[in-house]
Amino acid sequence: MDKVDVLGVMFDAVTMDEAVERAIGLKGYIVTPNAEIAYACYKDPKYLETVNGAGLVVPDGVGIIKGARILKRPLKERVPGVELGENLLPKMAEKELSLYILGGKPGVAERAASRFKEKYPGLIIAGTADGYFKDDGEVIGKINESGADVCFVCMGAPKQEYWMRENIGKLKVGLLLGLGGAVDVYAGDAVRAPKIFIKLGLEWFYRLLTQPARIGRIAKRLPPFVFAVRAQRRRENMEGRKNGRE
Repeated sequence: MDKVDVLGVMFDAVTMDEAVERAIGLKGYIVTPNAEIAYACYKDPKYLETVNGAGLVVPDGVGIIKGARILKRPLKERVPGVELGENLLPKMAEKELSLYILGGKPGVAERAASRFKEKYPGLIIAGTADGYFKDDGEVIGKINESGADVCFVCMGAPKQEYWMRENIGKLKVGLLLGLGGAVDVYAGDAVRAPKIFIKLGLEWFYRLLTQPARIGRIAKRLPPFVFAVRAQRRRENMEGRKNGRE
């Protein structure tokens, strides 16, 4: 499977359908970095190692797609985590695989599970737990006792990535999928952007319109991401010219 290096994060060059097929047969954990997460990895070697340790790294945000183009190594398409998680469910129902939902505020995971059961009648819900636990051992025990095959880990970055890597060996579950705030969408507590915004790659802009408080965070992280990607491109060009002279 082709890999694309964006600020050191090794993204899998997959379509949504390819990601779903790969995930169904995967043993390990999946991460869904956007530009903010990629830049955080660029600044933090430990976080970068954790993200690159995943069995599948998919490009969640349009910023990653644009960054890959700047580097002249385009990815196939954006693979939003919220969509990847939901697209797995029909396959899971078909294969009689069970799901555990971990994360969100109290009651959110339960509402998400209820909506999933209505939408995918054959889906087996093994259990749920909110993300406000203090004892890893206790929640790991609950997941293991549930017999779940897949666990959606919705605790936000970077907490969920560190948690998955640290605990994957302690869990009987075959696949962990880090999905951040997707659980709120699944529960009906949050609404994604209209389809036209998603299609045009402007979901981030819709979030700014509906959540103005995000402007500061985006202004702090996205411009540095673009500058860092362009610096990576210049560095690679210089190395290419140097190697051409040798």
